[in-house]
Parts: sequence; structure tokens; C-alpha cells
Amino acid sequence: MNIELRQLRYFLTVAEELHFGRAAKRLHMTQPPLSQAIQGLEELLGARLFERNRRGVALTPAGDALLPEARRLLEQAQELPAIVQRAAAGEAGRLSLAFVSSADYSVLPPFLRAYRSAYPQVQIRLQEATSDLQLDELLHGRIDAGLLIPPLPEKAKAELEYLPVLSEPLILAAPADLAGLPPEGAVDLAALPPLPLIVFPRAISPGLHDAILAVFRAAGITPAIGQEAIQMQTIVSLVSAGMGIALVPQSVSNLRRPGVEYRPLTQPTPLVETGLAWRCDNASPVLRGFLELLRKRV
Repeated sequence: MNIELRQLRYFLTVAEELHFGRAAKRLHMTQPPLSQAIQGLEELLGARLFERNRRGVALTPAGDALLPEARRLLEQAQELPAIVQRAAAGEAGRLSLAFVSSADYSVLPPFLRAYRSAYPQVQIRLQEATSDLQLDELLHGRIDAGLLIPPLPEKAKAELEYLPVLSEPLILAAPADLAGLPPEGAVDLAALPPLPLIVFPRAISPGLHDAILAVFRAAGITPAIGQEAIQMQTIVSLVSAGMGIALVPQSVSNLRRPGVEYRPLTQPTPLVETGLAWRCDNASPVLRGFLELLRKRV
């Protein structure tokens, strides 16, 4: 069945006028081709749409059922140019975004609020994932962009673009009842009792893992790794349970857990960077709008 919008428009005009002559005049055409078009529509649908008699024209039950649907289809057709133009401008569509757990306590919430305000018709699919998984998803084109912790592997640099978004120091997350923890202020790692270190596996986030161990080396400490976890909330929960200490990006202090103290360190710490990566060949207008807004905020 191949029903044309033109036929529906003719049907709707006749249904509103209930007179073929007036409908033809309104459509700027003569009556015979209008009648032929309505007959053709009736043949396509397999039912009479109008009763024609000496008293005039009336909708049949079939025509009465078609009337609201014809209006709906014609209204939707009128909206098509605006829909297409919004999609071409990046104002509508879908964006798939992955993020490391630490971004959820820093850059992600305020930026999403700003993006939703600027592009309310874009559907965002969020996915929490470690940096290594994000890189795999990006390289296979399964996500549009990822907030991750660098560095990017050499094999990925040829296919991905990268934009630094946030740099922040590492701080200590320790059990609140830890012996030797001063009541307030910065903490010297060397002054703390030896406790197991809770840390990201190096295979998951080599940049963050190496930065954490570098702080201990600079303090002359070789930590014993007690637990490895791939999410910040898990690491902080293990600290809360007294399983050890952790060094976490400063923004993680926004994650409050009973029994956990966050403190700056007296030792200098390397800055931990979070950035956005995306495929060089991703020409999505939605992604382009996302990047334009992000660049204005970093």
C-alpha cells in the first residue's frame, strides 16, 4: 500500500468541508481530479470514506475512523523539516557517554546540567566504565565519547581525539579511627602506621595507579597492596570498613562515607587528569555540540 500525503490532505479537506466543490476550490484544483483522488484512496484502503447523495456528502464510519489519523500524520509531516534541522544542528538526537567513577564526583554532574539546559531534546545514554573499557568501546564505535583517565595507549592515539577537562591532586582517604591521624590538617604519610593500600589495578588505570605509588616512593615508603578495586565508591567503602588507606583524586571527597576521613598530604602529589576522548572520524552533530559546550567550560 502506497498512500501519499497528498491523498490524505485531499481527504481531510473534503471531510472538513463535506462538499467536493468547496474542497476543490480550497485546494486550488477542479472537482473531477479531487473526486478521482478520493476514489483512489478508497480503493487503496478497501473501504468507502464518504457517502454521496442528493443531500450532500457525509463521512462513513471508515472515514470517521480515518479522520483523526489523517490529521495526526499530516501534522507529523509538517514537523519533519524542523526535526531534521534540529538533528543537523546537533540540537536533537542521541549521545552515548561513558565516564570513570571519579568524574561522577567532579565534572560530570555540573556539565550534564549545563548540557541538558542547552540541548533538552538530546537523549543521553550514560555508562559508568573504567578507562580501559572505555577505550575499547570508543575504538569499536560503540560509544560517542568517554570521560577517562589518561594516558591513551599509542595504538589508540591515531584514532582518538583527547581534551583535558580536569586536573586535581591526590588526597588521603583513611579510617577515621586510624591511630596517628592528626585531628585536622595535612597528613605526612611517613607518620602513619603501616596499613594496606587499597588501589586501582594497574591494568585498569595505569596512569592513576602509577601516580599513587609515586607518592609513596617519594615518601620513602613501599606500601603493601591489600585490596584492588575498580570503582571509587568501592575503594572508599573498603576504607570505611577499616581495610586500609587509599589515595584518591581530591573530588572524591564529595563522596561521604561514615568512618572515612579525607585529608591533604604534606608530600607533593602529581596531578591526576581526567579528560574526554572521542573518535576522530565521529561526525555526529550531537557530539559536535557537546564538544563546543565542553570547550567553553574547561
